[in-house]
Amino acid sequence: MPQTLDAAAVRTWCSLALDALGRDREEIDAINVYPVADGDTGTNLYLTVESAARAVEAVFDAHATGTSVPDLPDTVRAMAHGALIGARGNSGTILAQLLRGMSEVLGEDRSDRDHGADGAARGGGDHLARALHRAAQLAREAVAHPVEGTILTVASAAADAAAGTRPTVDGATGDGAAVHAAYAGARVALAATPGQLAVLGRAGVVDAGGRGLLAVLAALVEAVTGDAPSAIAPGARPHELPAVVESCDADDSPAGPAFEVIYLLETDEPGIARLRRRLDALGDSLVVVGGDGLWNVHVHVDDAGAAVEAGVEAGRPYRIRITHFGAATGHQRERAQRAVVAVVPGEGLAGLCAEAGATTVLARPGEPPASGELVDAIRRAHAHEVVLLPNDAELRHTAAAAAEQARAEGIRVALIPTRAAVQGIAALAVHEPGRRFDEDVVAMTSAAGATRYAELAVAERQSWTMAGICQAGDLLGLIDGDVAVIGTELAATAETVLDRMLSAGGELVTLVLGQDVPDTLAERLERYVRDGHLAVDTVVYRGGHQSAPLLIGVE
Repeated sequence: MPQTLDAAAVRTWCSLALDALGRDREEIDAINVYPVADGDTGTNLYLTVESAARAVEAVFDAHATGTSVPDLPDTVRAMAHGALIGARGNSGTILAQLLRGMSEVLGEDRSDRDHGADGAARGGGDHLARALHRAAQLAREAVAHPVEGTILTVASAAADAAAGTRPTVDGATGDGAAVHAAYAGARVALAATPGQLAVLGRAGVVDAGGRGLLAVLAALVEAVTGDAPSAIAPGARPHELPAVVESCDADDSPAGPAFEVIYLLETDEPGIARLRRRLDALGDSLVVVGGDGLWNVHVHVDDAGAAVEAGVEAGRPYRIRITHFGAATGHQRERAQRAVVAVVPGEGLAGLCAEAGATTVLARPGEPPASGELVDAIRRAHAHEVVLLPNDAELRHTAAAAAEQARAEGIRVALIPTRAAVQGIAALAVHEPGRRFDEDVVAMTSAAGATRYAELAVAERQSWTMAGICQAGDLLGLIDGDVAVIGTELAATAETVLDRMLSAGGELVTLVLGQDVPDTLAERLERYVRDGHLAVDTVVYRGGHQSAPLLIGVE
């Protein structure tokens, strides 16, 4: 077959890499001991490549009805963008940057290079070697404190090995020689990782991220040449290892930050520079990848809320994922007995729930999470028993489907039909992992059910409601999902809603303020509750970017 990396070969590469990581995912997870022994590197790499493959398929689908085929630049840029927006975990984020680096070179303007009729680059192995070099360079720049013996080391070795090949005059076999050399160099480098990073040497395993990258490079070899390299067992040592080097820059102790925080961020270069400094001071394993206004941010911290707030200060964060690591022993994170997964409408509540020990899924305005996202969150919770809080009446069927799929995978899941975020907060407040599962679920269900909920929303158009006719721009006070109050001013409308809710009694009022709501509103409403209901306490949270300017709960 022609040994050239063209658009079709990129498509095949993504497909083969996804298949390989699917086969090896659990074994790669099992050797994941660095930087955190949380047993998910294989899964994260699989999800990252899955997103890249979907983006490439979308490019081919767009050309399916015409006579043209995608060219190489369009295909590799789609691959890189897909990996960026779908990157998971430390290694997945670095892999996304590696693909971005390759796309920068492979996606160069056609006028700079000679192309064939099929759109393939005819630069031979030298062109691919430059792509691998750029990939390794960008990946190192993205990591705040690069450590040898990791996926970065394997990527650099692959690039160096590819650079040593010489393409033929016509370039016909140049890419094939380059990818074979890159794979061979990566394989040797992977075998040496236990001698470079003490935690790997003590565990007797190679680096999980580097092992995943080797699978991706093997897929590249097969896509370009048709030859599948001989497989090695994940974690196996292909030859005798050098003595373990005990001195290294990384902290190999099992203790570390409690949370992994990942989000996409829209901002400019100065904003990213400020963010890097802020997050570097907050935690470790900082990786920031991307460019052209869109970035993927990954960091391990103890204060998840502060990490999200840093993103808010730098630009517009979204698709926020906060994972509590929990205890880790041996080669994998120990599966917890019980965990809570909660859907939240804003970044502030994501941080709040994460600090309470929950795994969170962010529901973006107009973009409710799919069942697959909820299943992924249940898996990330890494527990035998999971309590699922959808916190939205519209998500009941989606959450039920996710719970059923997780049960099929052997996880015991209890779905509490919370219809609002404030009900989820109430449920989480009484959660006690030490109780029997059924008792804990009953207590959480009771707390959620005892919480009336309301939200203030802005009417988008004139319409009939249970409270009368509203006009576009009016404030709507919805209590338990029904419009109960129509107003024009936020504070006054909120006070009317509170009067209606507290008329039936209550002990605690919860206020969740949207991103642009001033603190003075919370102060006014706190005084209002205190003056009219002496025995009622009020708590206030910042919800961040959420669809409603104000959420209210009354327990």
